[in-house]
Order: sequence, then structure tokens, then C-alpha cells
Amino acid sequence: MAATFRRRFRRGAASTAVAAFVLAALTASQSPDATAKAAKEQKPSPPVDTPIDGGTTYYSDLPPHNSPAPPRRSSHSHPDGGTHVITGPAQAGIPATVLAAYKKAQSRLDAEDPGCRLPWQLLAGIGKVESGQAGGGAVDAEGTTLRPILGPQLNGHGFARILDTDGGRYDGDTTHDRAVGPMQFIPSTWSEGGPQHGGWGADGNGDGKKDPNNVYDAALAAGRYLCADGRDLSVSGDLDRAVLGYNNSADYLRTVLSWYTFYRKGTYEVPDGHGVLPVHHRGSHKTGNGDGTGHAGGHSGGGTGQGRSHGKGSGTPAKPRPKPNGPARPGGSGSGHTPGTPAPKPTPGIPRPGTPAPAEPRPVTALARVGDQDLTATAGTDFATAPQVRAKDAAGKPVAGARIRFTLPAGTDARFPGNATTATVTTGKDGLATAPTLHAGERTGDFTLRATAVGRTLPAVTFDATVQARPAPKADTLTRTSDKELTATAGKAFAEDAVEIKATYQGKIAAGVPVTATMVTDDPDKPVENDRGPYFKDPKATADNKDKPVRTLAGLTTDADGLLKLPKIYTDSHTGTFLLRLTTDDGAVLTVKLKVAAPAAS
Repeated sequence: MAATFRRRFRRGAASTAVAAFVLAALTASQSPDATAKAAKEQKPSPPVDTPIDGGTTYYSDLPPHNSPAPPRRSSHSHPDGGTHVITGPAQAGIPATVLAAYKKAQSRLDAEDPGCRLPWQLLAGIGKVESGQAGGGAVDAEGTTLRPILGPQLNGHGFARILDTDGGRYDGDTTHDRAVGPMQFIPSTWSEGGPQHGGWGADGNGDGKKDPNNVYDAALAAGRYLCADGRDLSVSGDLDRAVLGYNNSADYLRTVLSWYTFYRKGTYEVPDGHGVLPVHHRGSHKTGNGDGTGHAGGHSGGGTGQGRSHGKGSGTPAKPRPKPNGPARPGGSGSGHTPGTPAPKPTPGIPRPGTPAPAEPRPVTALARVGDQDLTATAGTDFATAPQVRAKDAAGKPVAGARIRFTLPAGTDARFPGNATTATVTTGKDGLATAPTLHAGERTGDFTLRATAVGRTLPAVTFDATVQARPAPKADTLTRTSDKELTATAGKAFAEDAVEIKATYQGKIAAGVPVTATMVTDDPDKPVENDRGPYFKDPKATADNKDKPVRTLAGLTTDADGLLKLPKIYTDSHTGTFLLRLTTDDGAVLTVKLKVAAPAAS
């Protein structure tokens, strides 16, 4: 590890060692069964609506006022011998493994829940605020933190009060819970209460484990949490709700969105362990945990020795920060500004600290379908009618601001924009929610679209939809592409691809037109399939009948240019002039003459 990196973590090393020792001792001394049993026996429930990080402290450093310019390459020599070095604003650098974890989480969510539209820069904003990007990228090659990143004890003194729920399995604390890992999950949110009550814990690096101390696992879990409840993070209301669910503080929201916006304007990769460590924190007051891990007003330094109350690598304790002006939010961090300092500049669309959250919409008690027309589209086209529902309250009045989720069944390949199978829409002032444009796939048949109110247990509104087959391509004319006479010797075959035709409809190329080819008799009134002369071979023939003559081939189709080359044509011992008749379903007919000559005398 570089000397610079070691200096960053020198301060607080003793407390880090204590935290690491406690965690290691508990892990080693208890079998998984014993740990789980102990957790189960003394597992109290956390307070209702507890934030995902337990309302713990967080870094409040803000990005530079000037936007980051795109990283550029410098021509001066790199100390390691290279000639090209990526440069840019230091705050825009994200440690390589941490950055890879955020991008991998976005990729997974793009596939799992494309309607969420999770940007990895949002994960980066939360990771910056929660742990300083895993303590400047202090992770190993697999993404696991080199030392435990632990928040202060959630004992109710300035934070949420959460008695131990995991028997110390994740946080090494058997009295109270602590936030754990790069994304600061409290044990109860990691291991329970998440998807289908199995917990938000995730395996992001594919090692078969769900470890909140692993940045790949933590980033994927955080992404799934942010996308929960049908959120579309391209919608500002859903974005705000997702972040506030992490830590219910307007100041926290403002800080995260500031970094999110900053990272969207440009970032670059730095080596692990060389990320810029934040300095300032926001919390209630001194944690005073009494176990050697507390620092003035902040985390234990995330187990990295870098407390949230002092500068990186300075080796000098910072002055204690004054307490926030006002009480902390219940179960969350204090959000008032420090007396004697300028109040934070309001960010458009984000409430100022201390202001009440926007009023929730009136409860939705019923959903009503708007319009009785069924949905119909041709395969490969958009449905002309967009599904609509109206949200109503108990008095039958429209409810604005309600979130409505439209869901497609598994049996169809119809999709919303972005290849999504779900779409969440917020009702307008008239209570209406209109689904995004629905595109019909190639699978024909009927399916049922469902509309439900997010977070409410109400009967779903259904829409019957039908995808019809594409109209069969038409052709009114068939012509040969060559006027060369077609001749073969009895017992021999005509030249490979001797017959090529072109199909047109009203003078334009007719692609995809089904054509039937039949060797017919020369009866002008009623030609029928011939039983002698030229023939095809069955393309699906087995070894036993591979040479059996076939004189009718159906299912032939013109290509994108309206062209069709017939399979190879063989002859038997009969000589003379024979007829090949080509027809389409629309009645276009082309008759081609095939001449078979006798073999030359020996």
C-alpha cells in the first residue's frame, strides 16, 4: 500500500484495531447456527419507517462549485514510467473497484428492472456521502473492505435507537445495531424486511455470499432498494423518495443530489486507496460509544481510522463541530445548519432543511379504467390506444400524485419503452395515469395488462390486449430474372439455382411473399402435378428416401429484394418439354419451360 494511503489511515488506528478484533472474535467464536440462533432469540424490531442506514451520521462535504471538465490526458511522464496520465478535478476521481461496482449494479438493474432507470452516478453520490467511496477505495481485489466500516452505535442518542438484531454478526455489536459497509446498511435492512422479507442483502460479485462489507454486494443491494415499489428514478419525485428512504433528512437529500449531479458531469477512475477522503460530517453530537470506536461527532471512521471529524492525513484532531441548530429528525440525522455559518443555498426542487416534507397524496381507495376499448395492434407496431386509469379517494374524487404501475404478463413480448415489462406513472391533477407507448412484439395472441396502485392493496384494473399477425405480403407479378433457355440432359440435373424469380406488387418489390413451385402437366385447361420428368429432392428427407422425387415445394419465400432462387432441379429418364408452375396466394402465376434432352449417342 502506498505511503500516502497509510498516512490517511494512521489516525484512529487503535480504535480500528479494537473494532476489527471484536468483529473477528465474534465471527470466529460463533458458528453460523449459533450466531443466527442468538440473533433470533434477541431480535427486536427496529422502529417503523427506520431509514435504510438507521439515520446515522454522513459526510456532508459538497462538490466543488465549478463543474468537472472531462478528464484529459497529460503528456508529462507518470512516476511509474508511463507517458499518459488521466487528470481532472480530484473530487471527480472514483476508486477503480468502487466505480466498477456501481456500474455493474446499474447493468444488473437495467436487466432486472429497466423501468427503474437507475443511474450509477446516484449510487456514487450515496457511496460518497455514506462512506467516502469505501474510505477512498480501501477494498481488496474482490471488492471487500480492508477493514470493517462501522457507523456509530444506534443507541437513541442523536440517532435511531435500534437494539441488536443480528447477534453482532455484521457489526460486532451485541447491544445495538450499527450501519455496516460502504453503503452503510443496518443489519435489519440487510438481512430482513427487504424483497419478500428475505432482506435487501445481495450477491453482486457472484461469490455466493451476501456481504454488506463488499462494495459489489452493497451497491447491488442499494440499487434494488432505490428501485423498489416501482420507482422510476428519472422522475424527480421517485428519485427524492428513494434517497429520503436511505436517510430521512432534507439536508442528506441535498448533499446526495449535489454529488449525483456533479458525477453526471464527468468522472474518472483512480487507483484503489487513492480516492479523496471527505472531511466534514453531519450528525447529532459526540457518539461516545464507550468502546473505543467513537470519534467526535461522526462514524468510527468506517473502520478505516479516518474519522468523519478530521481532515485526511493531517494527523491533527479537528475542532469539535457545534451541534446542529435544532433537534435531529426522528430516526435520522440532524438537518439544521451550524450557527454562525451561512445557511445552505437552496437547491431547486429540494426542500430546505427543517421544512416539512411535501404532503402525501390523499389515499387511493379505488382505480377506475378509462375507456372501454380493447387494445389491438399488429405485430411489430405500437398500440394506438394507451391504457388509462383514474385514481379516486373514498369520496370518489380524483387523486393527484398517486403512483400507478402498469404490468405486462410473462406470456407476451409486448414492451414499454426501454424494453420494460413494467411502467410506473404518477397521476395528474385529474387523477389520470396514462401508460407509456406500448409496442407489440412478434408473438401473436391475447394477453392481459394490469394496472395497480403502488403501496395500496386494491383490486387491479385489467386491459385485454390482442396482437394480430402481420398481413401476408402480396405479389401480383412473378417474372424470371433471366431469359436464358433452361435445358438439361436426361438423368442429369439443371444448373445450380437455374431458376430465379422476382416478385412485385403494384410495381414495387414484394419481400417475404410465399411461393409454391409445382411440376405440372401440359393440360391447358386443368394442369395437375406431373408424375414424370424434372423433380426436386425433399429438403427434409431422411437417409432412406433422400432420392425420392418431389414435384411440389410449398413454403418458399422471396427475400428482402423480392427474389427467390429455386432449389436444384433433377431429371429422370424422360425427355421432352416440361412445365414448372410458380404461384402465390394472391393468384400471381408464372410458368417456366424446362427442356430435357436425350443423352448423346455413345
